[in-house]
Amino acid sequence: MTFQEAMSWLFEQLPMYQRQGAAAYKTDLDGTWAVLESMGRPDLKLPNVIHVAGTNGKGSVCQAVHNALVDQGFKVGLFTSPHLHDFRERMRVNGAMPSEDWVVDFVTVQRKEFERLDLKPSFFEWTFGMAMCYFSACQVDLVVLETGMGGRLDSTNIFPRPLVTAITNIGLDHTQFLGNDIRTIAKEKAGIIKDGCPVVVGRMRPEAQSVILGQALKQGAEFHYAPEAIADAKLGPNWPENRATAHQILTVLRSQTGWGDVDVPAQQSLSKA
Repeated sequence: MTFQEAMSWLFEQLPMYQRQGAAAYKTDLDGTWAVLESMGRPDLKLPNVIHVAGTNGKGSVCQAVHNALVDQGFKVGLFTSPHLHDFRERMRVNGAMPSEDWVVDFVTVQRKEFERLDLKPSFFEWTFGMAMCYFSACQVDLVVLETGMGGRLDSTNIFPRPLVTAITNIGLDHTQFLGNDIRTIAKEKAGIIKDGCPVVVGRMRPEAQSVILGQALKQGAEFHYAPEAIADAKLGPNWPENRATAHQILTVLRSQTGWGDVDVPAQQSLSKA
């Protein structure tokens, strides 16, 4: 199997709600757990997780936190979606993607295992499981996770004790799956909040913020507002707010673990070699 053949198989044969619509949307995490079990539970080797949800800015926030932690000397796994040019962009360790040969070998072996177990995971379940295996194999110090959609039922929402969770600005997205109003969507995204784990909240509409605050109180999770961002026309309309959220994540992380001493630079780099 070549790399292109592996990619073709992943994209063309596995169900994706983007292609099939609501019929392919899963309403529980059973498929994710089955995938992780078949892969030997790589998640159990990844205890240090930062989990970020939201509608706008979550990818930039994850990248900024990743870059700052790499600058501090940590080995950091970064899981994001979608990719721009190469599927492997979704799973990087200190900026490095897995090799094409690693992906081919992984797909070849795991495809046979899924067939043996009669498992039919979604594209995102496949991708998430692969990323966790890659991060485990690389023995990363931390993992920064961007949710794919929503939060409560997203495959990334399987870690019971993340170091920090964060929720960026919330808007009307994926309404056919998450709900038709801001409060309902906010409730889905607030599903990443865990008992006793601090949550950082970026600037958002009051009705969304009230839902997230209510969930944090129920979970006994410390609630941290991102500092007010100073607009800068040179940096665009979104980066100052995203930077403020990333800064607050690092501040909370530092208070909890002593990690996160390096701050987020004023200008964001989209990659980290």
